[in-house]
Amino acid sequence: MEKAEAALNKRERRTVFSLAGIFGLRLLGLFLVLPVFSVYAHGLKGALEHPVLIGIALGAYGLTQAIFQIPFGKLSDKWGRKPIIAAGLVIFAIGSVIAAQATSIEGLLIGRIVQGAGAIAAAIIALTADLVREERWTKAMAVIGITIGISFSISLILSAPLAHWIGVSGIFWLMAILSLLAIAVLYLVIPEAPAQFHRDVEMNPAILRTVLRDPSLLRLDFGIFSLHTGLMAIFVVLPLVLIDPDHPLLVLSDQWMLYLPVMLLSFIAMLPMIVVGEAKHKLKEVFILAVAILLVSVVLMAFSAHNLWLIAVALFLFFVGFNVLEASLPSLVAKFCHPGAKGTATGVYTTSEFLGAFCGGLLGGLLYIPGQHNYSDIFWAVAVIYGIWLVVALTMQHPRYLATRIFPLSPTASVQENLQERLLQLPGVAEVAIFTDEAAVYCKVDSKVYDEKAILDVLTSDC
Repeated sequence: MEKAEAALNKRERRTVFSLAGIFGLRLLGLFLVLPVFSVYAHGLKGALEHPVLIGIALGAYGLTQAIFQIPFGKLSDKWGRKPIIAAGLVIFAIGSVIAAQATSIEGLLIGRIVQGAGAIAAAIIALTADLVREERWTKAMAVIGITIGISFSISLILSAPLAHWIGVSGIFWLMAILSLLAIAVLYLVIPEAPAQFHRDVEMNPAILRTVLRDPSLLRLDFGIFSLHTGLMAIFVVLPLVLIDPDHPLLVLSDQWMLYLPVMLLSFIAMLPMIVVGEAKHKLKEVFILAVAILLVSVVLMAFSAHNLWLIAVALFLFFVGFNVLEASLPSLVAKFCHPGAKGTATGVYTTSEFLGAFCGGLLGGLLYIPGQHNYSDIFWAVAVIYGIWLVVALTMQHPRYLATRIFPLSPTASVQENLQERLLQLPGVAEVAIFTDEAAVYCKVDSKVYDEKAILDVLTSDC
């Protein structure tokens, strides 16, 4: 019976996979340029005179993503999900066209800024919640999360061959085309649904201050910020390390031969760590180990500027840690946040991720000096960031392994005295939040202990 209830029906599967596809195509467009961006940007007018703009252009989309993500989500509540998502995809396509036609580093920077302004992540997640039943939300969000990971891996593998075949400007044109195709999928495949506010997946300004004051959530926000700061800073210089004319390691068109085995092996290696973390309730230990692996990987990069095998080992370690943390950080946010605050906590977390992408590009651009071969300076700077993160991670509390369950609040139940206290007395119920405006009760429960019928009995009783 539980398996049947947990499964997505045909309509939900079509919706979730279509929305995940839109999400994935858009991210594929953003990530495709990552391994070739710095090399391409070097050939643009003004890049060598202002090298900091190379890094800023690489991470610029993160800044506008962070700025516009929450406003786009709120506008989708008011004007509808599909029009806002379509508008974001059009903005992204326009930015891609600007970047494709850019002949100067300033033009490329403008294109990347416009690309990021099409911030549709929150609206896509909200539309998913509109179209999928509450008890299936976890499964739906897992599909979207897996799609993001696959898009990232595919982009690193395909980037160099695509740049060789159609050029980096061709990749930007491809991004624009994919965005327009995504609009067609949005309107032709995905069903219509009225926009509803979902506290567990959307930002609620009323509790933003509470979320920002939660030390456990702030540690995780700092973590995702650090993770993407390091990622973007590394990719400002790593492509340049590989094609350095004084110590050439791998021509651009052959770099897929590095990324393909690294991504496959790192994915295989991360699976046991994820399983142990979740199934054995060792998330904190796995989390700390993953941050330590990241730190070791960037130290290896700092010492391996002219050795392809050491770079391969360092990248393997980096993506093991990166993949584990990308998978476990959202899970930890859900475990540490209070009932009814998941949407807001996730919004702050995602904003931190995009800000990290911008700051990483900025950091790499500030430290990189063309012609000086000071690649290791960037790797050491990232090592310092990851070292600080490791210290912060060590202070993290052990998460509680609780699930969120949402129950309807009837008018009779809403006037009961001590309703929250009565629910907290039930076995397996750890936290309760009652929202009369939404007519819902959010409970954090131990799935192995709690009795759903007992909760419903309290909510439907007259006293």
